[in-house]
Amino acid sequence: MKFSIGLDFGTNSVRCLIVRTDGEGEVSSAVVNYPSGHQGILLDSSDHHLARQSPADYLSSLEKATIDAIAAARETYPDFDPANVIGIGVDTTGSSPMPVDEKNQALAEYPKWKDNLAAQCWLWKDHTSYEEAAKITEIAGKERPQYLAKCGDTYSSEWWWSKIWHCLNVAPEVFDAAYSWVEIADWIPSQLAGVSDPKQVKRGVCAAGHKAFYADEWGGLPDKEFLAMLDPKIADLSDRLYAKAHDASETAGTLSAEWATRLGLPEGIPLAIGEFDVHYGAIGCGVEEGTLVKVIGTSTCDCAVVKASGDVPDVPGICGIVRGSILPGYFGVEAGQSAVGDLFKWWVEGVCQGDDATHIELTEEAAKLSPGQSGLLALDWNNGNRTILVDQRLTGLVLGQTLHTSRAEIYRALIEATAFGARMILERISEYGIAVDKIVCAGGIAEKNAMLMQIYADITGREMRVSASSQACALGAAIGAAVVAGAEAGGFDDFESAQSAMVGVKPDCYKPDPERHAQYNRLFALYKKVHDNFGGVEAVDLAPVMKELLDIKEGK
Repeated sequence: MKFSIGLDFGTNSVRCLIVRTDGEGEVSSAVVNYPSGHQGILLDSSDHHLARQSPADYLSSLEKATIDAIAAARETYPDFDPANVIGIGVDTTGSSPMPVDEKNQALAEYPKWKDNLAAQCWLWKDHTSYEEAAKITEIAGKERPQYLAKCGDTYSSEWWWSKIWHCLNVAPEVFDAAYSWVEIADWIPSQLAGVSDPKQVKRGVCAAGHKAFYADEWGGLPDKEFLAMLDPKIADLSDRLYAKAHDASETAGTLSAEWATRLGLPEGIPLAIGEFDVHYGAIGCGVEEGTLVKVIGTSTCDCAVVKASGDVPDVPGICGIVRGSILPGYFGVEAGQSAVGDLFKWWVEGVCQGDDATHIELTEEAAKLSPGQSGLLALDWNNGNRTILVDQRLTGLVLGQTLHTSRAEIYRALIEATAFGARMILERISEYGIAVDKIVCAGGIAEKNAMLMQIYADITGREMRVSASSQACALGAAIGAAVVAGAEAGGFDDFESAQSAMVGVKPDCYKPDPERHAQYNRLFALYKKVHDNFGGVEAVDLAPVMKELLDIKEGK
């Protein structure tokens, strides 16, 4: 037997998954929580937009997770031999850039910077750079509209240039101390490969794409003239970044002797190019043309692919359309929602002061409600809107409360809000001719919360299938490792054959109920009014909304 490893760096923890490459399934896994901050996130009580992570957490946690997974594999398969591991793949959150020195060492690893929040990794959900993002959108709209066209006509505070520019503006001492910046999706494989020069870090087009305005058609990263319009220091930084980004058909390097010893794995095995978690997650769910993959976690990311031989329209409000960002030979199409699991966590654990048992209790109560029964309508923007408005300053809303509104009713309204947001994305994609014939969902929420999945089916009017793997992102990374290892080593020569052997979906699916779908259509019409008005799309008359919600509640 041959095996590949997927390392999945999430928002709160890292997971190591060991997979058989003969298509006979997953062998073992281990999860290690990041030790720093609040559930692994470094926060600032004075700024709710700030979210950083310690780079040291990534390295210590990946080492422990890998050692634990190997130990578990030996228990599962007494004949398991780490010498038969043929490759490692890495997926991470993103855009999550961090400053490094000339040796490719994270600034935060030095005593001088270890307590400086600006010297840490700027986590995907950090929205402190919303002003810079708006300015980038304004400048690019006037000077380089082709850049904006690939990211839905709006640049986000979740992305590369806005975060780096914000660092320059608020912590110039950190910016000046940094030789370069690297996405953790690229930095972690480079650490495993022993790369000690930032210019030699092999960058993935998944992270570079629309988040860093990278495209081969205009020569890679944005030109220095444009970057100087942000700040001359940003233009100077570009000389210390990279000229070429690669898709997942390339390797990021090979496992160094140091890390081979630390992990107990063979030196020299290939390391797959790093991708963002949801992109490898899409591969782990069997993404192909016509299939939309929804990875539902703290946030949600939707991924689709279109053959690169065809034409792909620029879709307003869609996060990005990038050649090779998911599968080689395809354009990757990405959209998503900034708060899903985080939204439910905020309500159940933050406001209701509950725990896992409270999640279960409210789910059971909410499942007994019918569409519109509560008279509530919510917006899922508690962490801003990623798609289709691309506005991280937007905030949440629950409309229609009375003195009798219960915790479970609000819980269900929040779930419905995320499903309405998912439908907005589906309708925008379909409007521009990107076919969605099948939807496959992944993540713990999709796997465990049947009520939520049924609501998604009823609101969208689409069947919802669930990945057979509960660890689709790590599985996708392991598939990437098996492909770069190649068939001769016991892997695969292409992603299609690897997915065919290693990917599946659960036999059951969630089908929309016609009556509930019809009722949700009425609610969705109201949602769109509220969405467009508060989202700044169009000023509409909201006066009838409360009364219409009451009419639906009363069965009129």
